[in-house]
Amino acid sequence: MITTNIIQANNSTHQEIDKLMVGLQQKRIDNEIKDTLIFVEHPEIVTIGRRGMLDSIQAPEGFDSSSVDRGGGLTWHGPGQLVGYPIFKWKEKSVRKIITSIEEWILTSLSKFEVVGNRDASMQGVWFNGYKIASIGLAFSKWVSRHGFDINLDTPEGRIESVEGCGLPLGKHTSLSKLGYQISIDEMQESLLDNMPKILGREVGKITTLETL
Repeated sequence: MITTNIIQANNSTHQEIDKLMVGLQQKRIDNEIKDTLIFVEHPEIVTIGRRGMLDSIQAPEGFDSSSVDRGGGLTWHGPGQLVGYPIFKWKEKSVRKIITSIEEWILTSLSKFEVVGNRDASMQGVWFNGYKIASIGLAFSKWVSRHGFDINLDTPEGRIESVEGCGLPLGKHTSLSKLGYQISIDEMQESLLDNMPKILGREVGKITTLETL
């Protein structure tokens, strides 16, 4: 079982965490740290991935935005969304296998709350009742991952629905609260950590906050 340290980053901005991830990824490559999982609920931001930049896609009017070096297009982050950034050294040398493992981790963790999600063969992530409720986007260096996944739990009315995330039409993303499920950030995080050993073969190690790093 691989020991994984947890960082609680609270309401840190995406720019702050993006800078932190770059440093942690290099430290993990150099075996200076253990596998590390960052949990955060960001202030609102729309990130623009490499595909979005190549296609000159912009965030909608009224949304702050930031360019990032993951693949894909637009991704909304904000209140009511749990984001996880796994700085993991993966034994699996297959991006598809890694993405599938993270999907299974989210699906299993959601089942605790009687949310029976599903995959879509054409797009990575997790869906429920025809809506995308969780997205995954990773970048790798020497099979150490950076960036991560998000789960939409109780986002502000109309915000994520107004962004064409992952190239999907408007309104295809939503949060579980809009579908009648009330799951807190803390409850979702606890379920992910409970299922991490079974699905990912990782046990929880040291839990710290960003302020104590």
